[in-house]
Amino acid sequence: MIVTDLRLRQYRSYEACALAPCEGVNVLLGDNGQGKTNVLEALYLCCTGRSHRTRQDRELIRWGADFASVKVEAQRRDGSHQVEIVLPQAGRRKLKIAGQEVSKSGELMGHVTGVLFSPEDLRTVKDGPAERRRFVDMALSQIKPSYYYALQRYARALKQRNEVLKLASVQPGLLPTLDSWDEQLAQAGAELMAQRRGYVARLSAEAGETHREISDGRERLEIRYAPSVTLGDDRQAILDGLFAARENDLRRMTTSVGPHRDDVLLMIGGRDVRAYGSQGQQRTAALAMRLSELNVMREVMGEWPMLMLDDVMSELDPSRRRQLVNRLDGIQTFITCTDVDDLAGARIGKAWRVSGGTLAEA
Repeated sequence: MIVTDLRLRQYRSYEACALAPCEGVNVLLGDNGQGKTNVLEALYLCCTGRSHRTRQDRELIRWGADFASVKVEAQRRDGSHQVEIVLPQAGRRKLKIAGQEVSKSGELMGHVTGVLFSPEDLRTVKDGPAERRRFVDMALSQIKPSYYYALQRYARALKQRNEVLKLASVQPGLLPTLDSWDEQLAQAGAELMAQRRGYVARLSAEAGETHREISDGRERLEIRYAPSVTLGDDRQAILDGLFAARENDLRRMTTSVGPHRDDVLLMIGGRDVRAYGSQGQQRTAALAMRLSELNVMREVMGEWPMLMLDDVMSELDPSRRRQLVNRLDGIQTFITCTDVDDLAGARIGKAWRVSGGTLAEA
């Protein structure tokens, strides 16, 4: 997949911006705080429907403006794809596919696909299970839009079940409705768990080899799916788990069992990287995960997604930097950095100097 055109209006630091990237390595150069990351954020927004930095659309709108818009055109094996997102100060965002407005955010998935690697990715390794679930959810949503819809159905049912648990002590008449919410959770949850297990297995196979290469053969990374429901992935297993936990859930007023409690474990030599890994091991694991995500997406879709590298070169030592640069051939890549020397060995196709929310070809 190749992005052929990106246009921003009133987005973050940009009043207006037009970018015609090349098929190879595209570099955004400039000091920190000049707007380099905003370009990558806009691309990622069109891939997943969300920013990797904020959940608030209003933060994406340029100060003093009424709206922001991002428009991306991409060429895929099946032809041209166009995605446009308009973010108003008030009201709901508008999504357009090929110029036609769509009502469901899931319809955005699969048109523009990409993998973003940023310094914040270390949180995927170091933080709690929510970060690793999000990592898997975002990748699967791009590959399989049906997964995104199942995720939405699950989130809605979970919200309603938790609401019943909170009100049940004062409104006991609500208790019988738990069976209905359990059924909806189990239906959507079984789909999520099956997809997660399959994806993590593929990711682990790729990551093991990728991590071995990055660490010069010294270590091998294993990624394991750790579901909170241990009886199985099917609907009945989740129902049984929810029923067994119901008394405890009523006491705690929250749902303690289901895919929203899953984890993904990163292991090196049988030891949890989060708890026992060094800073270098955690960094290498994060890089291996993103590169493996890139490979799995290519296997599933039959073409490379774009790769976005946000200020990561300076975070890597020379060896890991070389490993990363050597993998860029044939992949449309967008890189932000402050020093072009960090890209030694990379065949740069196009470069822009970013300053105060403006772009100029370098």
